Amino acid sequence: MDHNTIAILMFSTMLLMMITGQRVFGAIGVVAVVAALALWGPGGTDMGFSAVMKLMKWTPLLTLPMFVFMGYVMSESRLAEDLYRMFHVWFGPLPGGLAIGTILLMVMISVMNGLSVAGMAIGATIALPELVRRGYDRLMISGVIQAGSSLGILIPPSVVLVLFSLIARQPVSNLWLAGVVPGLLMAALFVLYIVIRCTLNPALAPAMPAEERARITWPERLRLLRAGLLPVFIFVAMMVPFLNGWASLTEASVIGALASVAAALVKGRFTWAVFETATRQTLMITVMFMMIITAALSFGAVFDGLGAGRAINDFFLDSLGLAPWQVLVLMQASFLVMGMFLDDTAMLVIVAPVFVSLAKSLGFDLVWYGVLYTITCQIAYLTPPFGYNLFLMKAMAPPEFTLPVIYRSVFPFVLVMILTLVLVMVFPELALWLPREVLGR
Repeated sequence: MDHNTIAILMFSTMLLMMITGQRVFGAIGVVAVVAALALWGPGGTDMGFSAVMKLMKWTPLLTLPMFVFMGYVMSESRLAEDLYRMFHVWFGPLPGGLAIGTILLMVMISVMNGLSVAGMAIGATIALPELVRRGYDRLMISGVIQAGSSLGILIPPSVVLVLFSLIARQPVSNLWLAGVVPGLLMAALFVLYIVIRCTLNPALAPAMPAEERARITWPERLRLLRAGLLPVFIFVAMMVPFLNGWASLTEASVIGALASVAAALVKGRFTWAVFETATRQTLMITVMFMMIITAALSFGAVFDGLGAGRAINDFFLDSLGLAPWQVLVLMQASFLVMGMFLDDTAMLVIVAPVFVSLAKSLGFDLVWYGVLYTITCQIAYLTPPFGYNLFLMKAMAPPEFTLPVIYRSVFPFVLVMILTLVLVMVFPELALWLPREVLGR
């Protein structure tokens, strides 16, 4: 059996195991171990050991538990509730104002947490009941919460971009800065869609009644604005020392975690229960990521040892004779298809090593490509039948939010995401301008 056939067999076996519901790290790790032992005998076990050592020596991974802890502290101490009240008061009088406020809330949550799940949890527990009470259309509610929560993996501090930096060997600081403008652009396009849709059909998202607006005094409006300063304080406390070279990435993540604790203490909400929940969830998520990455690095070592990466390069460039931009479009399309069945971490660790090598050989900037990959992950979160956010929404929403409603609600927002992806592909400076200006690339 030739090496190409073995590589195809490995990949198809792994996908089959995932489709049948096996754990991601188990599916990847088992295939890697069996293939390594079959190909190289007992010496193949060194590949897994080398993968673990490589992971242990990669210090930026220490930022992962810090950012997860920071997000859970903000969530469990109910600081997000203050933010939502602020957006409710200031944007409620507009048609679709509370939906706009939900998107802006998700942007704020994104700068405090690098995971989509935190935004989804906050949106489903805080925003959803209020949107339902206000008579918002179920499709609008479901779409806004799911799309808004996906911003967490593009706007820094994105955990997905931290993991991509491990695969692509690119500075995390460059990738984070590259995600800022596309992330804000996507949020702005979400808001624009909501404004246009609700202006054409105000019944989808009724404005706050006039008598309720009259009861909200200006001192209260100004007091609520202070709630918006907390995320800014945490973001500035974390990013300014890092971007000025006063602190390393790992040290900046610790500053961010301490700043979130300080914010909760100032509000008088940092209890033992908050600390215990945040610590427990941080441990669970960190261990999960570590296991997946270790298994993926082992799989990648075997896959690359077979020459599969070079074979794919030769197939695209020589056998098909495609131009670089055609190959890029094909890679992004394949990510979109895989996103219907796999989560972002699985796609990253399975396919990204091969595609990163291909993108580099084609002369594309890997920081820019990292942003493209992350946007496709966001789309994957929302694409049926197995989009990650779809099932989170089903688990957290009331019974009237059925799967057909949840599936239908995301399509307008998926189109907005695809538009953002196309804009960043056509205009790479949307991603590359800020890193160059701030870090002098």
